[in-house]
Amino acid sequence: MTPDRLRALCLSFNAAAEEFPFGPDASVFKVLGKMFALSRLDARPLTVNLKCDPEDAVRLRADHEGLIVPGYHMNKRHWNTVTADGALPDRLLKELVEDSYDLVVAGLPRAERLRLDRA
Repeated sequence: MTPDRLRALCLSFNAAAEEFPFGPDASVFKVLGKMFALSRLDARPLTVNLKCDPEDAVRLRADHEGLIVPGYHMNKRHWNTVTADGALPDRLLKELVEDSYDLVVAGLPRAERLRLDRA
């Protein structure tokens, strides 16, 4: 996946926004102020930190050793760092980004989730 495609994917979700709270090199993708993806889009290899269900995180790390690892500078129980340089199928990467977004949305207050449903 290219950096531009990763950015477009992250921004394709309802109320998704790109911010730069850690400086101009670190793209933080948020939904209603809550982070669901973090990437240095100019890094080689391209990686992205994604939120993940803890049980799924462990399974994914075992199934894709070296390509999906505990989240760099993140809570290792809930975040994975995923290499997005083409070694993983794009379909899987898209699913992981969507799952991360969905987990963050599920943790939002009910009123905010309802507002997203109407958008």
